[in-house]
Amino acid sequence: MKKTYTHLARATLLAALAYSLTGAQAADHMAGHGMPQATAMASGAGAESDAMALTEGVIRKVDASTKKITIKHEEIKNLEMPGMTMVFQVKDESLLNTVKAGDKVKFRAERQAGALVVVRLEVMP
Repeated sequence: MKKTYTHLARATLLAALAYSLTGAQAADHMAGHGMPQATAMASGAGAESDAMALTEGVIRKVDASTKKITIKHEEIKNLEMPGMTMVFQVKDESLLNTVKAGDKVKFRAERQAGALVVVRLEVMP
């Protein structure tokens, strides 16, 4: 019984510590304790940069009246979404004034209140 409590306490402590560390730090720490690394953490510092990575795409349609933008995009890693063409809301409608159909872009989309929202948008040269 004492051994069970010891293992439970150790697992709780490791989980709390892992929660407080960044992705790469947590992966390194957990691996040192015989815990398997999560696939997303396996790339070390790359996992952290993936979290803020921009996705490339091509603008298909800009609809200022509904504050939406249609983008044909590559895989969106932070949303675990394969490449496709889809409609997004925009966080700031002024982003719609910076692009037109046919523009190649890099963007960041996030899930906010159940909707997919473009929070950053850059036109590529």
